Amino acid sequence: MAAALGVALAVRDCAGSVVKETALDAASFLGGTRPTAVNLSWALERMRRVLDLAPGEATRLRESLLAEALAIAEEDRQLCERISRNGERLLEDGYTVLTHCNAGALATAGMGTALGVVYAAVENGKRIRVIADETRPLLQGARLTAWELVARGIDVTVICDSAAAWMMKQGKVSCVLVGADRVAANGDAANKIGSYSLAVAAREHGIPFYVACPYSTIDLSLRDGSCIPVEVRGEDEVACFRGSRTVPEGARVENPAFDVVPNRYVSAIITEKGVLRPPYEGRLA
Repeated sequence: MAAALGVALAVRDCAGSVVKETALDAASFLGGTRPTAVNLSWALERMRRVLDLAPGEATRLRESLLAEALAIAEEDRQLCERISRNGERLLEDGYTVLTHCNAGALATAGMGTALGVVYAAVENGKRIRVIADETRPLLQGARLTAWELVARGIDVTVICDSAAAWMMKQGKVSCVLVGADRVAANGDAANKIGSYSLAVAAREHGIPFYVACPYSTIDLSLRDGSCIPVEVRGEDEVACFRGSRTVPEGARVENPAFDVVPNRYVSAIITEKGVLRPPYEGRLA
């Protein structure tokens, strides 16, 4: 949605023949910002199709691009609603849900995917508590997920990422619920770095690991997770804190933004079409 609106915004003040060229340049630039997230490229391809099919007059092109971007946003809102309603049936009254990163209203056009499942369960009268991984190094869980939950009056506890397995060991986690940036045809799921270790720990402790995502996140062109490109971000996100360097000069820093959870650790994939359980091979299509 953000990428599609970005294309529409890029041409807002354009006139004449430069509209199409400017839109294509914007789509190309935006497409390179998040290589792991397939639904970003999916939305940009929809914008490119508008450029191919819409009338060539500048005003009509701008209007068509904006209309398509707003349509994508409305579709996303509706998808979030259906994903949330499908997924909330997996959460029992009294559950404590462990989340990682942010997959709520701040990350979508609607109520969210993974976090939307929590909201739907609470709206259905279930007593749900949330443990939010802080999600290093950018703290999306501590800054965003916890903020959303507090604003909605939902019981939330923030923990360091490294405390998650210990919380499971103590019996404080009922299930793990995350979003996804790309799901391969076999059900391998890419999500924020740290998701893989959560899935391994969940399996060790007999805890379900659920992935919530819309159809635009499923990439049937990739046979498995080894084909998913993993974005690597700048070292300062790890090496610095509040403008001060915390890693000594001369030490190398590696900062993958995502990891891939093998399908054998995924208990269910929650989509707008319903809840799919293993085996995933050949079934996602």
